[in-house]
Amino acid sequence: MPGPRYVHDALFFSSPDELAAATVPFVQAGLAAGDAVVVAASPATADVVRQTVDGDERVRVVARGAGYARRTPAAVIEFRRLADELSAAGAPRVRVIGETDFGRTEREWLEWQRYEAVINDALGPWPLWGLCVFDTTRLPDQVLESVARTHPTVVTGRSRTPNPRFVDPADYLRRLPVPVEPLQAGVPRLAVDDVTDPIALRHAVAAELAAIGGAREVVEDFLLAVDEMTSNAVRHGAPPVGLRLWTSADRVVCAVTDHGPGLDTPFAGYGPAHGEDLSRGGMGVWLARQLCDHVDISSGPDGVTVRLTTALR
Repeated sequence: MPGPRYVHDALFFSSPDELAAATVPFVQAGLAAGDAVVVAASPATADVVRQTVDGDERVRVVARGAGYARRTPAAVIEFRRLADELSAAGAPRVRVIGETDFGRTEREWLEWQRYEAVINDALGPWPLWGLCVFDTTRLPDQVLESVARTHPTVVTGRSRTPNPRFVDPADYLRRLPVPVEPLQAGVPRLAVDDVTDPIALRHAVAAELAAIGGAREVVEDFLLAVDEMTSNAVRHGAPPVGLRLWTSADRVVCAVTDHGPGLDTPFAGYGPAHGEDLSRGGMGVWLARQLCDHVDISSGPDGVTVRLTTALR
C-alpha cells in the first residue's frame, strides 16, 4: 500500500498571533501522530513556533538558507533528503513549516514562484506535509498572488479548506512569462549559427569566458551548463543548433537554440529526467538549473531556446 504523498498548504498571516493560531495545531497534531516536525523559516517565524511549543526538542529548526538555498533545485533536493532521512528514522510523515525566501528582485521572485508550483510535482511521491507561511505585511502583491495560485489548500487557524484559486501546476508554469534580458538587445560576444563540433564550440566559449573575469568556480559552472545544453540540443533537438553569448561586468547570458519540438514538460530540470537511475542520462537541464542562477526555456513553432544566466559578482 503506498505511503503518504506530498501535501502543500498555504498560510497567510499578518501577525504573530495569526501565525501561532495555525502552526501550533499543525505541530501538535504531527507530534501526536509520531511525525517528524521541521521548521525552515525566518528567525522571527522560527521563534514564534519555538515559543508556542515550549521549545519541544522534537521540533527540528533548520537554518532558512539550508532549506531554501540560493537556487531552487537545491531546495527540492534538500527537502527530499530530509524526508528520506527522517522517514528512515521511523517517522511516518515529515511536517515542514516552511517560509520561502523570495529574494529582493522581480527576477528572484519569479524563480521562487516557479518553485512553489514545481514542488507540487517534484515532491509528490515524498511523505512531506508542507505548511508554507507567508507574511502579508512584507511580501509584494505579485508574490502573494502567485502563492494563491500554487497551493491546493489554505489554512486559517485550525481549518483547512480547498483553495478555489489554485491552478494546475503545469498550466501555471506554462503561463509564466519569460523575462526580457536586456543584454540580448546588444551584439553578442560570440555567435554560432550551426553547431557541428560541440568540442570546438566549448573551447570557443571557454576562451570568451576566460577574457571577462569573474570567480573561477562561477565561470566553470556556467561553461559546464552551456556545454550540457549544447550537447542536449545536438543529441535531442533538430538542426541547426545555434548559440549566442552575451557578457557584461555583472553577468553572463547564453542562449542555445534548436529546431526540435522542445521539452514536453514544464517541470524539466527539477530532478533527473529518469528519476534516481542516473545511468539513463537525462541530467542536462537538471544540472543547468543547479549551475546557473536562471534557466529559461521558450518553445515555439520554430523550435526551442534555452537561456542561461549567471551573475558574475
